[in-house]
Amino acid sequence: MDKSLEKQLSGWLKKQKKACGFYLNLTVLFGLLTGFSLMAQAYLISTILHGIIILNIPKSEFSHEFLLLLTLIPVRAILAFARERAGFEAGRRLRLQIRSAVLDKLSQLGPAFIKGKPAGSWASIVLEQVEDLHDFYARYLPQMMLAAFIPLTILVVVFPLNWTAGLILLTTAPLIPLFMILVGMGAADANRKNFSALAKLSGHFMDRLKGLNTLKLFNRGEAEGRQIESASEEFRLRTMSVLRMAFLSSAVLEFFGAISIALLAIYFGFSFLGHLNFGDYGEGFSLFVGMFVLMLAPEFYQPLRDMGTHYHAKAQAVGAAEELMALLEYEVESSEQTTLPKNRNELNLHAGIEITACDFTVNSHSGISLVGPLNFQLAKGRHMAMVGPSGSGKSSLLNGLLGFLPYHGSLKINGVELKEIDKAQWRAHLAWLGQDPQLFHGTVRDNVAMANPEMDDQAVKDLLAKAKVLDFVNAQVLGLQHPIGEQTAGVSVGQAQRIALARALGQNASLFLLDEPTASLDRHSEQAVLSALREAMAQSSCLMVTHRLEQLEQMDNILVLDKGRIVQQGSFDQLKQMQGLFKQMQQDEQQVEYTTATCRPADQENQELN
Repeated sequence: MDKSLEKQLSGWLKKQKKACGFYLNLTVLFGLLTGFSLMAQAYLISTILHGIIILNIPKSEFSHEFLLLLTLIPVRAILAFARERAGFEAGRRLRLQIRSAVLDKLSQLGPAFIKGKPAGSWASIVLEQVEDLHDFYARYLPQMMLAAFIPLTILVVVFPLNWTAGLILLTTAPLIPLFMILVGMGAADANRKNFSALAKLSGHFMDRLKGLNTLKLFNRGEAEGRQIESASEEFRLRTMSVLRMAFLSSAVLEFFGAISIALLAIYFGFSFLGHLNFGDYGEGFSLFVGMFVLMLAPEFYQPLRDMGTHYHAKAQAVGAAEELMALLEYEVESSEQTTLPKNRNELNLHAGIEITACDFTVNSHSGISLVGPLNFQLAKGRHMAMVGPSGSGKSSLLNGLLGFLPYHGSLKINGVELKEIDKAQWRAHLAWLGQDPQLFHGTVRDNVAMANPEMDDQAVKDLLAKAKVLDFVNAQVLGLQHPIGEQTAGVSVGQAQRIALARALGQNASLFLLDEPTASLDRHSEQAVLSALREAMAQSSCLMVTHRLEQLEQMDNILVLDKGRIVQQGSFDQLKQMQGLFKQMQQDEQQVEYTTATCRPADQENQELN
């Protein structure tokens, strides 16, 4: 990974630590108290052993020391537990805030941005990568402070007792962080590649799982299985690379820690044998000093070893932070960032919605023009349709109207520019019905009453009746509590579309936005949905995208789009008389219907023969 990028990511991670609150400082405090209790234990043990072995003092004289020593054992355990709990709470608060910020950002950017990545990739970012920030804040950051303070405190205690022991500790201490840095230089890059491989595998697997029936029909199951196997193998190799880094780092730290402690043991051993006579300030070597320093030596290196052990948490967090930082700091096009006026709440949308577009151009989040410039007007209570070949910009236009994509030019709602209207207020007056209805895990009632959870059961049933799906719900054993699973499991496509219609009708919307609302329905379901829509939209404005031209006779105005521009517009009768794209589309549709009709008898004959 580029050093400047790694530095930038590390800086971003440290800026987020305020989300941990005081729990991060509490973790450090408990760590320091644990360190002091260890030093107190070493002092008591050394005092007792020196007095009993060297000074021949009776054991009864050390009753207070024994009592304090026994008291320190549970105190250390409590402090260690409190430190772990405080660290966990710091990481938990951080994860909650980051995950909330990610979801808020995705909500702000809208579905047009989210569809740019597979669902599995977003799941990896929201779940896996946010989770991998935990140890950085719960363990690594507190350990960095402890690794600086505890060894320094031990040096302050050891140097007045024996300057040679202090010098050995001071000289060998930098070896551990030095080799930790050398070993961990590639760890962040390895983690970043690991997350990339995980996102690729997640997205690939999710997309193939959703399209499993299609893959089977086209005999692509085996080939896609091999691709998933390849992505899994890549992820396995990346994971093993990260694990190798972690194990190598731990081995190096333990090796140099053991060598450093061994040097101290050799020094005191030869000193007690009389072969070395320096470092004691001329006061002679005592068992107390030797035992005290040797017991402190492991605790001197332990914070450094722990920091090395948790260093992979930093590398893991840096690898996870790349996509998180890019997402959270992603700025939409500057033209969309308009200061909302103080009187924005005075806009009355309940009386109806009028839309006026002048040189209206919808752009992607990266600034690429998707559709426009367009000029049109939708009056209050009027119904408008948009037709055109695939890729002509119809869905982009709807995303622009919903505020999910930035735009240039002018788009006024009841005379007020859309940029100056609070998006939540604007969307509260819209009813959306798309070609792929999204029902959420829950019950039929939960999905219909989403806009107003306080809605009573009778109101829910009235909406279901308007959507021509109440008979289906009443036929279920649980009625309104009939469960709906993931991906609308438990209902057919037509039933899901009509339940989604009932949900839309419950919003009392002033404007209906319809994107191919009957694309996946059979003729019977299509007529039921269209009938319910006509009744619901009698007093509301409507903007509909469709490919089925026979549905357009009831529309007041029709926009024909091609390559992002309006090439024709008018009523259904007017467009039928014009030469151009609309007439060509009508002829193509009639040809498809004729072909379907002529093929049907042959299919039926084949079925009878079989």
